[in-house]
Amino acid sequence: MANLLPFSAIRPEPSLAERVIAPPYDVLSRKEATEIALERLSFVRVTRSEVDLPLEADSHSEEAYQMARTNLDELIQSGALIQDDDPHYYFYGQQMGEHFQLGLIAAASVDEYDNDLIKKHEFTRPDKEDDRTHHMEVIDVQVGMVFLTYRQTDELAAIFKIILEGPLLWKVTTDDDVEHTFYRAPLTMNDRIMRAFAHVPALYIADGHHRCAAASRVHANRKSQQSAHFLAGIYPDDALKVMAYNRVVHDLNGHTPERFLTAIKEKFSITDCVDPVPLVGGTFTFYMEGKWRTLTPKEGVVDHNDPVGRLDVAVLQDNILSPILGITDPRRSTRIDFVGGIRGHEALSRAVDDGRALAIHCYPTPLDQLFSVADAGEVMPPKSTWFEPKLREGVA
Repeated sequence: MANLLPFSAIRPEPSLAERVIAPPYDVLSRKEATEIALERLSFVRVTRSEVDLPLEADSHSEEAYQMARTNLDELIQSGALIQDDDPHYYFYGQQMGEHFQLGLIAAASVDEYDNDLIKKHEFTRPDKEDDRTHHMEVIDVQVGMVFLTYRQTDELAAIFKIILEGPLLWKVTTDDDVEHTFYRAPLTMNDRIMRAFAHVPALYIADGHHRCAAASRVHANRKSQQSAHFLAGIYPDDALKVMAYNRVVHDLNGHTPERFLTAIKEKFSITDCVDPVPLVGGTFTFYMEGKWRTLTPKEGVVDHNDPVGRLDVAVLQDNILSPILGITDPRRSTRIDFVGGIRGHEALSRAVDDGRALAIHCYPTPLDQLFSVADAGEVMPPKSTWFEPKLREGVA
């Protein structure tokens, strides 16, 4: 079951929501965060509090975390952030072009995370776990939602429809042309929502593995006998837009372009392509020397019974990036860049035209493949999925 609880959110005062909500902390450079923080009510002053410290200050220092707490208190005291008296469920919608997604904001169970009812699909890095744990311990709140998904049910689809027909608390269009909408479910719906999620057998982390791990560590460190929860945005699988996570390789590992093409032809068919974007799963396109081509694995290359091995990004890693290009540890290699699909194929060809050796465009990883990997207790290769639109911080 999914044990999701209502809570009394600290949330933007509706008339100030446009000034408060901010992009995720980990997609911003220091320069971008500093520019956003010129708006003194922006939540970026909590998630990237180093913007209020000298340029040489360490963003992962005790000083930075204490500044985050100070800035959060300031936003509350100013009235930019307010708190509901009663525990509610909240709903957060985003419209990006023709795509719309609506998710529940609720308190998810640390115990369910620890017991693998909230399923993982990637490894966490100790340094990032340490950072999120310390940040949470010092400011004594969780900022930024963990992004969860689940297999849709008829009852939850009906509940979400009711919410959309109800009143809005606020609506904001951000500078990336995404429209954000925020709803508060009436208290009378709390029991229905809780019961509906109790029939969901598992939740899956779409993004936020380090925040989940940090919440678990904080709970363990405090040795509390009470159940613990963390803030999550929970979206049905049929509402999410998964985009490709593409690769740009700096060099050909000593190969000439001709030798590289010969090497990959052992396991892949290469054809010219008109569209630089792969049209079906199981194929790739790549850009080299001013030309886009299509890669198709030959018979027997892909083990379709292996939930990890059948992933396009795994096929790419296991058959080209590692054995031919020498990128055995893509998490740490400085010879590869990962480019989110939101930037388009133009960003890939531009990187190669500017001096990189090779760009590879993948097909988006389907959510059912993510579920299969997580259900098997396995992990996906790094940078396997890119979700758009991103959940803004400071929403709740």
